[in-house]
Amino acid sequence: MGVLLLVLLLGLLIFHLGLCVWAIFKHFLTTDMPSALQHQVKMRVMHCIILYGISLANILEKMRICSLPRLFHFMQTIIFTKKKDPKVVVTDLLFGTIPVRLFQPKTMSCSPRRGIIFYHGGGGMLGGLDCYHNVCAFLARETDSVLLSVGYRKLPDYHYPVITRDCLNASIHFLKRLNSYGVDPSRVVVCGDSIGGGVVAQVTQALVGQKDLPQIRAQVIMYPVIQGINFQLPSMQQNKNVSFLTPDLLFMFICKYMAIDLSWQDAMLKGTFIPPEIWMKYRKWLSADNIPESFKNKYQEPQFPGPFNETVYLETKHLFDAGNEPILADDETIAQLPDLFLVSCGQDLLRDDALLYKKRLEDQGVPVSWCHVEDGFHGCMVLFDKQPFSFPCSLKILNAVVSYIKGL
Repeated sequence: MGVLLLVLLLGLLIFHLGLCVWAIFKHFLTTDMPSALQHQVKMRVMHCIILYGISLANILEKMRICSLPRLFHFMQTIIFTKKKDPKVVVTDLLFGTIPVRLFQPKTMSCSPRRGIIFYHGGGGMLGGLDCYHNVCAFLARETDSVLLSVGYRKLPDYHYPVITRDCLNASIHFLKRLNSYGVDPSRVVVCGDSIGGGVVAQVTQALVGQKDLPQIRAQVIMYPVIQGINFQLPSMQQNKNVSFLTPDLLFMFICKYMAIDLSWQDAMLKGTFIPPEIWMKYRKWLSADNIPESFKNKYQEPQFPGPFNETVYLETKHLFDAGNEPILADDETIAQLPDLFLVSCGQDLLRDDALLYKKRLEDQGVPVSWCHVEDGFHGCMVLFDKQPFSFPCSLKILNAVVSYIKGL
């Protein structure tokens, strides 16, 4: 029995070592390290760990031992530990079935504080109240605000459009009860990163014209997911081999959340799922023509979209739902949106989503403040205190957000 156990342990060790070696080889064979990225050794180590985790998750999922999202959830609980901030009172609540976490500065205030509603990133699979706990505590403390973090439901149990619905419902619940939380109704900010940034855009659009609720003062969006139609923008070409968010990982998140078979990835990348009449209607907002020339270094404009394939369209047509594509909202809705503070990252696959949305709002007269972090990469903000994997760009983004919110 002891020999059998020893053989089993040795086999597991060899398996994991082989997986580590494979991840390292894949990283060095497929990954670019632009000179703008700081601390490249840390970045390489972090990316190898991510490749190892994805490979292990895929193997376990195919063996029906554990689904990929559930293994990711387990791994992030090890990496992202929450810290107690002595200057912030934290309260876990339920808004109906939606878990939320309230962050309130301990110091007394003679007047109502500003409020922040926060939606976390993670591609609909990762992230959570604990993962973003330290970020939210930092924002609440540094801006002297009452912050509500929304723990929306995620994969593998929940798919589109649950995230937007949960965030909208939790936000309405909070907005109706601002007085009980000591929040000034005229100073409420909606904030989020990555998919959470896209949800900020969706929720603020859904709240436009609702006279029975306090009006949102500003939307703060960091490296957002704004559209899922044009995957041939310059940043998709320039940053396709940059660490962390790769095209394969991006499409895995999109397809799993939107319940689309991953076999359609190539067709989506080439745009063959886009009907010609839809592209003609929305090209003015989605085309690479809207990206400033200074961001088109080495960009080779492809033939886009590719030849239309109706079968792919029928499998993916819910990508065109108006509620899922905030950039496609009508001009009247866009013109009524609150001020926007937008963060884009130079080394991000989705950099141009932010640039497209910036232009969309500016064209309708919405005040836009823009912070571009050239050495930033997708998801970097949440690493601001995660030694040894924190980066200067992480704190740079958080400090910019704090500065903007304090100025409102």
